[in-house]
Amino acid sequence: MGSLKVVTYEEELLADRQQAAQRLGAQLRPYKNHENMIVLGVPRGGVILANGLARGLRAELDIVLARKIRAPHNRELAIGAVSEEGKVFLNQPMVSTLGLSRQYIAQEERVQLDQIRQRKARYRAVLEKKPLGGKVVILTDDGVATGATMQAAIWACRAESPKRLILALPVAPPDALERLARDVDETICLCAPSNFLAISQFYTHFEQIEDERIIGVLKGYSKVKVHG
Repeated sequence: MGSLKVVTYEEELLADRQQAAQRLGAQLRPYKNHENMIVLGVPRGGVILANGLARGLRAELDIVLARKIRAPHNRELAIGAVSEEGKVFLNQPMVSTLGLSRQYIAQEERVQLDQIRQRKARYRAVLEKKPLGGKVVILTDDGVATGATMQAAIWACRAESPKRLILALPVAPPDALERLARDVDETICLCAPSNFLAISQFYTHFEQIEDERIIGVLKGYSKVKVHG
């Protein structure tokens, strides 16, 4: 387990995702202008935070399109993950404990790969994937609840052998946060209250993010890189 920093264990209300990015950026200030660094956002809400962090820290921006392989009787439980490249990572002890068949896992892999292909077709037409090997990677989302989707993203990032993997979150329940922190080098979370019910309860404004907005963010970053 890497280092884990929680700014507060009390309930803290954030104005919106932009403010969450600013506050996380303040915690990550030692990494500003760090050579060979990239910020990854989990679509959709996490891309808004990643964009703010990348600009503030002067880092590269990208997205992570990993999907969790779900347990059959608990769709929020990740038994593995599928990466954007189609690589599959399984938690073999969990698969064995649940007694899952290869047929079920193969079917679930196909479902999640199809979801990845759909998003990849939209997003990668705007911003091509960047390799993570040897880089300092900051992985973010607008919050986690069960942590299953973020766990899948962590597994996918780890497989590319980054130099350092940092998890940056505005809010998470303490138990999920501690589980995720075991698989990264450093974790920073603004708020980890025990009365966690939903991510939205910690934001004044928590609007739904559509694909069009994500594509706009990626296009805007591409222009900055080309002309900056």
